[in-house]
Amino acid sequence: MAQLSVSFLLALSLLALTPLCLCGNNYQGGYLYPQFYDHSCPKAQEIVKSVVAKAVAREARIAASLLRLHFHDCFVKGCDASLLLDSSGQIISEKRSNPNRNSARGFEVIDEIKSALEKECPNTVSCADILALTARDSTVLRGGPNWVVPLGRRDSRGASLSGSNNDIPAPNNTFQTILTKFKRQGLDIVDLVALSGSHTIGNARCTSFRQRLYNQTGNGRPDFTLEQTYAAQLRNRCPRSGGDQNLFFLDFVSPTTFDNSYFKNLLAFKGLLNSDQVLVTSSGASRGLVQKYAENNELFFEQFAKSMVKMGNISPLTGSRGEIRKNCRRVNKS
Repeated sequence: MAQLSVSFLLALSLLALTPLCLCGNNYQGGYLYPQFYDHSCPKAQEIVKSVVAKAVAREARIAASLLRLHFHDCFVKGCDASLLLDSSGQIISEKRSNPNRNSARGFEVIDEIKSALEKECPNTVSCADILALTARDSTVLRGGPNWVVPLGRRDSRGASLSGSNNDIPAPNNTFQTILTKFKRQGLDIVDLVALSGSHTIGNARCTSFRQRLYNQTGNGRPDFTLEQTYAAQLRNRCPRSGGDQNLFFLDFVSPTTFDNSYFKNLLAFKGLLNSDQVLVTSSGASRGLVQKYAENNELFFEQFAKSMVKMGNISPLTGSRGEIRKNCRRVNKS
């Protein structure tokens, strides 16, 4: 037994030493690795970081918006920048879907980054990789964890409005529905709880949580899992009707700082969205993870970084599949 355990530990130590460039999943003979642009566009990451930093300095909220774009892209057809396509010809834009309409934002920042990269190294850096890098840089700029981003994604030539409507978790989904949507993407309950922690920054509209204040289960009563004083404050600016677009911080304690206060809020029953609070009320396993991250910011940061890399590996187009768009809003002319 002793010999077996030593062998097991040795195997674990070897795994720990595996270079990060092997973390990309294999698809059609291609995989993602951090050094992808080292020779073809060595300044790529520096350019992305510079533009993101300027955008976040102008408006703190844009960091959360850029992080959300990567998430909403990867959950539909994989991380292929399909979300960035405008409607044209046969393409019906994912920007028109329920999860994105009137709420997805930051597209102009992506345009600015793409324009700068096209000047530096034309036809080289994909829009899908730009989304992955901006998500990381946005997180870091708000005080969150850093991670090495595997690169080499290519851009899709199509979008999926139905995929966007059906595959992205919604604020009023049940815990089981949300977990099922994550599992479809190869993500597990640990990824679900850790990635939900991105709600430590950003805003949500009144329309995203109004039912919790007035009619949670169709009986005309508020959600009993929402702390009453907090609920009263929310009702002041989110009335029964009107004010749909009024914005509220997802984490009212430290709304522009990436930290673990989001999880502390959940334990105090002060999660803004139903999809936040169910992490505590609907599953013992997820509640346990919430407690761990609420107690240990370092542990949350470590897992968030791992889960972001894992999410960024959802079905990327690599090799000769897809294309490198010249403009992130439209496919290249053939």
